[in-house]
Amino acid sequence: MAIQGEELALACAKAADEVKAENIRVWDMRGVSNLTDYMVVCSGSSMPQLRAILRDVAGKVEEVYGVKPTMTEGKADTKWVVLDYIDVMVHVMSDELREYYGLEDLWKDAKEVEWQAADKN
Repeated sequence: MAIQGEELALACAKAADEVKAENIRVWDMRGVSNLTDYMVVCSGSSMPQLRAILRDVAGKVEEVYGVKPTMTEGKADTKWVVLDYIDVMVHVMSDELREYYGLEDLWKDAKEVEWQAADKN
């Protein structure tokens, strides 16, 4: 059985963390949104970092779990890309767009999922 749900969301968050994505948050969207069950949001402060986050999240999840996004919306140049795994959506955004669109406020009713980031030392 393929990885899905919370386990997939946490795998995406950890892959983003490994490539130094910033401000990674995971929300349980069940009962809040019909779009997906889990939402992962992370930021990058430069175009190369956004590209690396996209490459490594999609690549690591496929390599380790054999799961590819069913759709990718946007490109790093647009500063907001969504990797859609059906029950998990990963938003990779520039700091500026993340602040502008305020996804944290939009999804304030969702329960945040705690996860363990890698040691930053």
